Amino acid sequence: MVETNLRFLRTLLIAVSFFVAFASALGSKPIISTSKPKGALPLFENGNVVASIHVDSNDYPGVVRAAHDLSVDFGHVTGHNMSLYTTQSDAHSLSQRTSIIIGTIGKSKLVDSLVLSKKIDVSKIKGKWESFQTQLVQNPAPGVSQALVIVGSDKRGSIFGIYEVSEQIGVSPWYYWADVAPRKHSSLYALNTKLVRGEPSIKYRGIFLNDEAPALAGWINANFPRGKYGPGFNHEFYSRVFELLLRLKANFLWPAMWDSMFGVDDPKNQETADFYGIVMSTSHTEPLQMSTKEWNTLGNGTWDYTTNSANIDKYWERGVSRAKNFENMWTVGMRGNGDNILSGTVVTELLQKVVSDQRKILSDVLGVRDVSKVPQVWCLYKDIQAYYEHGMRVPDDITLLWTDDNWGNVRRLPLANETNPAGMYYHFDFVGDPRDYKWINTVSLQKTWEQLHLTYERNARNIWVVNVGDLKPLELPIDYYLNLAYDYDTWGGIDKVIEYEKAWATREFGEDVAKEVADIVETYGFYAARRRYELVDPKTYNIINYNEAELVLEQWKNLTSRAEAVYAKLPAERKPAFFEMVLHPTKAAYIVYDIHVSSAKNNLYAYQRRSSANALAEHVLERFQDDHDLTQEYNTMLGGKWSHMMDQTHLGYNYWQQPMRNTLPPLAWTQLLENSLSGTMGVAVESSNGSVPGDDHFNSAEYNNNTLVLPQLDPYAPVQYRTIEIFARGTKAFDFKVSPHNPWVRVSPSSGHVDPRNPATDVKVKVSVDWNKAPAGHNVAFINITSSENYGNFDMPSVNLPIHKPSIPPSFHGFVESNKLVSIEASHASRKTKNGNVQYETLRNLGRTGDALTLFPVTCDKQNTASGPRLEYDLFLHTAPTYGANITVYLGAALNNNGPDRPLKYAISFDDAPPQEIQFIPDLDSPLAMPKGWDQAVSDGNVWKSVTQHKVGAVGKKILKLWALEPSVVFQKVVIDLGGVKDSYLGPPESVRL
Repeated sequence: MVETNLRFLRTLLIAVSFFVAFASALGSKPIISTSKPKGALPLFENGNVVASIHVDSNDYPGVVRAAHDLSVDFGHVTGHNMSLYTTQSDAHSLSQRTSIIIGTIGKSKLVDSLVLSKKIDVSKIKGKWESFQTQLVQNPAPGVSQALVIVGSDKRGSIFGIYEVSEQIGVSPWYYWADVAPRKHSSLYALNTKLVRGEPSIKYRGIFLNDEAPALAGWINANFPRGKYGPGFNHEFYSRVFELLLRLKANFLWPAMWDSMFGVDDPKNQETADFYGIVMSTSHTEPLQMSTKEWNTLGNGTWDYTTNSANIDKYWERGVSRAKNFENMWTVGMRGNGDNILSGTVVTELLQKVVSDQRKILSDVLGVRDVSKVPQVWCLYKDIQAYYEHGMRVPDDITLLWTDDNWGNVRRLPLANETNPAGMYYHFDFVGDPRDYKWINTVSLQKTWEQLHLTYERNARNIWVVNVGDLKPLELPIDYYLNLAYDYDTWGGIDKVIEYEKAWATREFGEDVAKEVADIVETYGFYAARRRYELVDPKTYNIINYNEAELVLEQWKNLTSRAEAVYAKLPAERKPAFFEMVLHPTKAAYIVYDIHVSSAKNNLYAYQRRSSANALAEHVLERFQDDHDLTQEYNTMLGGKWSHMMDQTHLGYNYWQQPMRNTLPPLAWTQLLENSLSGTMGVAVESSNGSVPGDDHFNSAEYNNNTLVLPQLDPYAPVQYRTIEIFARGTKAFDFKVSPHNPWVRVSPSSGHVDPRNPATDVKVKVSVDWNKAPAGHNVAFINITSSENYGNFDMPSVNLPIHKPSIPPSFHGFVESNKLVSIEASHASRKTKNGNVQYETLRNLGRTGDALTLFPVTCDKQNTASGPRLEYDLFLHTAPTYGANITVYLGAALNNNGPDRPLKYAISFDDAPPQEIQFIPDLDSPLAMPKGWDQAVSDGNVWKSVTQHKVGAVGKKILKLWALEPSVVFQKVVIDLGGVKDSYLGPPESVRL
């Protein structure tokens, strides 16, 4: 009997585990199952609905509305809506079919009667903010043996409980906005377990619709009636947004602002927000529920409080009066019209008067004596932060909404002596310097976590709002941001991002592909964050050094192939969501990178007079068409449901603002109608844009010496070969042969055929060395290349390969110099020390080319080189330049978020030299500006580069030491230049570690 029970228990656990893998809401304990363990309550069984929903009609209207959504959600999953009953009765009047009871404490007679009869205990949620619990209750009423009871502490608590069940039965929050197909089930059961979800980690959590043209505005115009003053941002549109937010357990919205007026476009907008249960606020530049466009369209006079305060006050009074009956977070303060600076200088007295007058307006219009009870927020955005730093303060009840720099780097966070409630305004989308980024997702969830972890630990927890642009292309980062804000305990750990990505992929696409999808989206975010698409151009990635451009392009190609493979095996109903959230952005990125890299290669090939330059030009034109076709595929899918959502231009930026049309980079063609003066064959080598014969040789007495030199090769080079390219420069096909003089040199292929009519026959010859046979020390290998066709007036080309075979002690372990440089991923330290509980932690995929390191906890005090945690890297050098070494440290683009008294610093020491302390973020030249070099740092994928000079001394073993002297210093990469570093975007590939 015991063995039988154990077998049953194991079977039960397996069934429940299987359920957890695909049905539970992200981060939640399972409460719904597709199998029937002991004690479970049937909701839908063997194709039949065996339950109904009961909610008190006197409960909040938003709760009743959400209960209706639950009824319909059961229909999405089972094919049959669940019956919904509304009544004011208590538990004694329940029908026998009632199995799901929904109610808010104090608003539902039914729930209150269950509390009074002690059939449910709500002590853990009563009086709490947005909390709920679910449990099975035995005999909740005469004739009813069991019911699933969903109890909320308040309106949104009940709504979140309802949507918890919706998600667990198989309806994604993104069923509409990303077309995630609801799971189909033949049976559903409520588990006999209790789920309690307490207060959210962040009190107000939401999004900001912004920069909404052309995509979102175009979509709205195509789907909703156009309003009197612009696009149809009406209550029907917003109700879709409100529902999404509530399903994601968010509660807060800054509405679209540039071409819309929330309170004017549709008088039902504010009422609908309150009906759903969304707290409305307005952006940092729009005080007291009034939009910028409303002032510009209907305002009186200039937006200047020094000369027009009377009219501006009346305008604000209208906003408060219009919204006073609804739940709001009132934005106070003021910026210049059109999201511009308020003044060329910091005028704190003016802004203090503005806030004081606004609070009086709130008190008068709302009829409250104690305005501190009215939720208010002052956003310290851009120039406004300077007012705070210059001493301006607001009453203690006003939330200080700190901000990032528009590029995901937190500018400032509360200090220990700053006691106002605090929050964070963050960006996934931006229009402005140094360039717009608003096309598709370029968000690294790892970077988002790292910066929001700082925010949370520094106690900015009252409001989190994120700029999401058009909303649609940013589904994944929005989902992550709001899950993190709702349940930081579950998702806030240092290693939780990949766990979240797998849970998200499981919910949206199924357990069978979840691991692969999670890795795809994780890798996508890593690649995309290297540089926003709008900033990529043909010069970004180097096409001759380190094979950088081709390697990056190959990464995008491989990632796209992986996404296409998943797409191919998904069932038809899951393909649209996967296309929108995974395949489209991956494929779109690959196309854009192909356009830029191939354009760069086309220009180089034309400079080298290659016949294949023309094929590359045609390839770029084809990829330009592919970009258009992919846009059309998105805009026309599902019968045109998302028409215009991919209208954003993204090719051909000339300055910060978006181009009006996509344009290609310059392309070049080579004349193919006659033979080349330099014969039929051309030769080029890596790390050189030259070729032989070259046009520049005609002006040289040495024009007949067609010799090229490869970069030096040694046994410790990260890539153990060098490349020679052989290509057509005329109209005739030819055979070639590559002949090394030295027996220890290998070439592959050693011969081949090139036909100018087939550009694909350009050949890359790999040159490698048999190090067991190569001589020690420095030597040069000689390679001849011959052609079957006339080579014009030139000698057949030759290539020299310098080699270096050094001697390294077998006992050495660490990084080895190759070709006069050492490149190190910061996370690959030989040793790490710690200072008490202060230590270095690895941040996955947060470096430009790998993982990164930072100090934990992020609330630690400033450190020093005497006792602070240290990173050590063992090196072996065989070059000792008399001028020393330049060491470049790649650091995350954090800002001085601990205030001006604690700027971010690191220290560095080479061997036994005294440490150099480096403040890598300059002090501000102006309180209204960003630090010098910031625009380059954020353009370069959020990376600061800091260069220091060091004496090398004798060759041999060395130790490089690094100290982070402040938390939020993030070490990504270190490059030691001994005279061999070549230009590249990502930096040299990592050196060999022994």
